[in-house]
Amino acid sequence: MSISASITKTIGIDRPYEQVFAFLADPANWPRWAVVNVRSIEPTDDPDWWRMSTPQGPARLRLRAHAEYGILDHDYVDDTASWQVPARVVPNGEGAEFMITFHRPPSLTDAVFKEQTDLVDTELAALKEILETGRADVTA
Repeated sequence: MSISASITKTIGIDRPYEQVFAFLADPANWPRWAVVNVRSIEPTDDPDWWRMSTPQGPARLRLRAHAEYGILDHDYVDDTASWQVPARVVPNGEGAEFMITFHRPPSLTDAVFKEQTDLVDTELAALKEILETGRADVTA
């Protein structure tokens, strides 16, 4: 048994947990905050999967959300890699913490994995700004 390289990114958001979860649980919102990796997204005929346009080309996303536990795990599949990405939203006082973990797929080198996960910092900053400045019309 072997363990692949992984990294967990976390950001605190000064917005109620329920609103943060609701915003993230709607894949239609992802191009607004995942500004590096998601150019556009649309539902498919399969209600579990979404079709995305990414810098690497077309991809698919399946979100496995569970509001009661703050679970936002998702599957990402493109022509070069397949990722299962655990993600959580947890309450923190009157706000929330969003955590997302990336495990390096065998198809990516350590260097490419680090480059890709470093870009997530830009996306988390965008998420925080959108939610904290009220640019996200979210009610839970």
